Amino acid sequence: MKIRALIPLAALTLSAAANAANAVTATVATTATVSAAGVPWTQYRGPNGDGSTPEALPAQWQAAPKVLWKVPAGTGFGSFTVSGAWCFAIEGKSEGEVLVARDAATGKDRWTANLGPAKYDGGGGDGTSDNKGGDGPRSTPTLAGDIIVAMHSDLVLHAFDAVTGKPLWKRDLIKENAGHNIRWQNAASPLFENGVLYVGGGGAGQTYLALNPATGAVLAKSGDGTITHATPIATTILGTRQIIFYMQDGLTSLDPKTLQQLWHADFKYSISTAASPVVAGDYVYASAGYGVGAVGFKISKSDSAWKAEQVMRVPQKPLANHWSTPVHFEGHLYGMFQFKEYGKGPVKAVKLPDGDIK
Repeated sequence: MKIRALIPLAALTLSAAANAANAVTATVATTATVSAAGVPWTQYRGPNGDGSTPEALPAQWQAAPKVLWKVPAGTGFGSFTVSGAWCFAIEGKSEGEVLVARDAATGKDRWTANLGPAKYDGGGGDGTSDNKGGDGPRSTPTLAGDIIVAMHSDLVLHAFDAVTGKPLWKRDLIKENAGHNIRWQNAASPLFENGVLYVGGGGAGQTYLALNPATGAVLAKSGDGTITHATPIATTILGTRQIIFYMQDGLTSLDPKTLQQLWHADFKYSISTAASPVVAGDYVYASAGYGVGAVGFKISKSDSAWKAEQVMRVPQKPLANHWSTPVHFEGHLYGMFQFKEYGKGPVKAVKLPDGDIK
């Protein structure tokens, strides 16, 4: 019997903050390994950007997976990108934010690249009582073919040859695209979809940017909004491929080629939004902490006109996704629904479209 893997690479995560007295370690277990024969985990939340993989997993798992390797690592809030014999992560070290390429079989460094010094607004040390060691990079690197792209917390994109670590290009969204950062700095990861990179953070008329991953050149731009800490997603709704950004004024869906708006849904913002939207057919779920809670929109289309209708609204308790984005599977959401319940946040199953907790 085989089951669809909903949240693979659970063991391939970088600690949210390093313990002040001990180095963070990056750990790989056998149930979380992506081999050369497996499906690459090429970006934040996987190849589809939705926390799932097309690979099949055994219905019965080992009670205690064997640890293959453990190595010291820097601080950080991001996760790993894995493909074949390679795994990548952005880590906080004494010199600043560093992109680290490791051998997925041994954990040994293959190459590193300094992305530059970083200064955060504080608060990153919050966590469980035994893990309040400091702040760190927020983003996950994105693999675009043989190019690895990393976003510094100061909205600077860096691209490298994934094998050699050779620098290919750099784009500073603040300097080159009149961008502006947000409190606690950027946490979103670049989205790679159909040969194009998508990022947010530019200024007026270029909040949304589509970039050539080989050169960093702008392919399309649009918008005049303010980003959140949430990573955009690529999805198909009513047969139309689209890119959805979770902005401070709500959800905005864009045509992937032109970045022209397809639809927009207003939604409350407070302090920080970090979880990405989740799509289930023609239904879009979004949630945040800081008193916001969850919302569900039904998307419809008449001729060329799109519409987002709010059909569900639940307060922060019981449905808040502070940082972690839930996974959708067969009409339910699975994930951590909590706000600042460090180490104690419950895992829940939430039925769509009404938001009932099962």
